[in-house]
Amino acid sequence: MKKYLNLFDFSQKVNYRTEVLSGLTVALALVPEAIAFAFIAGLSPLTGLYAAFVMGLVTSILGGRPGMISGATGAVAVVIVSLAQQYGVEYVFATVVLAGLLQMAAGFLRLGKLMRLVPHPVIFGFVNGLAIIIFMSQLDQFKTMDGNWLTGTTLYIFLGLVLLTMFVIWGLPKLSKVVPASLVAILLVFGIVFFFGIDTRTIGDIASIEGTFPPFHIPELPYTIETLQIIFPYAAIVAGVGLIESLLTLNIVDEITETRGRGNKEAVAQGTANILSGLFSGMGGCAMIGQSLINTSNGARARLSGIVASIMLLAFIMFGSSLIEKVPMAALTGLMIMVALGTFEWASLRTFRRMPKSDVLVMILVTLVTVFLHNLALAVLVGVIISALVFAWDNAIRIRARKHTDEEGVKHYEIYGPLFFGSTTLFAEKFDVVNDPDEVVIDFAESRVVDMSAIEAVSKITERYKKLGKKVHLKHLSKDCRRLLQNADEIIEVNVMEDPTYKVAVDKIWPYK
Repeated sequence: MKKYLNLFDFSQKVNYRTEVLSGLTVALALVPEAIAFAFIAGLSPLTGLYAAFVMGLVTSILGGRPGMISGATGAVAVVIVSLAQQYGVEYVFATVVLAGLLQMAAGFLRLGKLMRLVPHPVIFGFVNGLAIIIFMSQLDQFKTMDGNWLTGTTLYIFLGLVLLTMFVIWGLPKLSKVVPASLVAILLVFGIVFFFGIDTRTIGDIASIEGTFPPFHIPELPYTIETLQIIFPYAAIVAGVGLIESLLTLNIVDEITETRGRGNKEAVAQGTANILSGLFSGMGGCAMIGQSLINTSNGARARLSGIVASIMLLAFIMFGSSLIEKVPMAALTGLMIMVALGTFEWASLRTFRRMPKSDVLVMILVTLVTVFLHNLALAVLVGVIISALVFAWDNAIRIRARKHTDEEGVKHYEIYGPLFFGSTTLFAEKFDVVNDPDEVVIDFAESRVVDMSAIEAVSKITERYKKLGKKVHLKHLSKDCRRLLQNADEIIEVNVMEDPTYKVAVDKIWPYK
């Protein structure tokens, strides 16, 4: 019960001024992002804005990571664009609701702990790729509506305002941190453009953001098995992509704030937010690393900043659209470029010579997949698989066998390294079955039988000795290894021969258990 009473972190000391001002800054940065992602998905701007409001509010209240911002994202937009084009927006709403249910199930099943399987090089590659995407997406602002690059005075004005924004965000914190530098930069550029009547692109030139409170809307589509077959694959991908991006963002914010979020709670919150987003005319979404970094760099650490950002975004839609539409895009472009520069893990470049080549390869590959395919889930999955294969290979070639014959003529094989599917071939090559004496001891004090392949390898080697009439003793098997061998008894033949002369020693604590 206590965890539900502590939703708003009342015990945490909150700097209300920082939280409110940071929330206002994030709200301004959410507007063009939500509109752009809605366009990517082939939906109306309000569909993205409504999603940003609902996702941001729900996850700020219920999420497992105070200070993290959620909203409409490009990762989700890329997944649902074909669904929207082929079947329409009603199928998108239903897909988002189903994706939310899957995310909640993942949270309740405590699958957030699977993020432990994501190696650091994968996180580096993910973050670097995302930083490059954020930067490259801002280059579109230097183009006209026709897709041509800006030229002449128009280019110089836009570039000057962008550089001014970046300079303020970089320099103001060195003088004072009373007010978020990003908010000061946006207001300064807005003031210069407004009072001097400078002709430059504004939010209103992209799309109108005027609207009402998100309307409650149950998706209007046939509730049949055929419909489920259509939307389920999209919902599963949306749920997976959303959780991966959200939990990776949570880990990044954890490192920045030196605190620890709760992955399973965040999964439930993301699912709840997506369900409500689909029911309130939103396109769904997940955590946004760019806006989360804006928020944390401003000093926000509590839930209040995310709540303020969501409420202010709704206020912009309902009451302040005419004013917000006049905000220069140059200010928001400069802000997002600074976010991209801050997101990129520059330290990862300096460790190229120190990191194993396999880790460097994984990091570069994840970055490339993220940048060129814009598929964050695939990028992380590729990185995890390659890292796992490299780890398996490295451990497969490390298995060793120290051999000696004691004074009683018994041959001893002392095995070092884990015995698993990757090392079974080398394991079998260590034994000289034909020339060994009649009695052999295989000592697993420094090894471990890990999987079914290892069990079969043990069975085969003992069977080879048995055919020649020789006796084998398996020594120093840990409890879990012996349990594996016993469990496998009904599946394959496992030959474990006991001899009173060789007692099973006290189990050693395996360091990677």
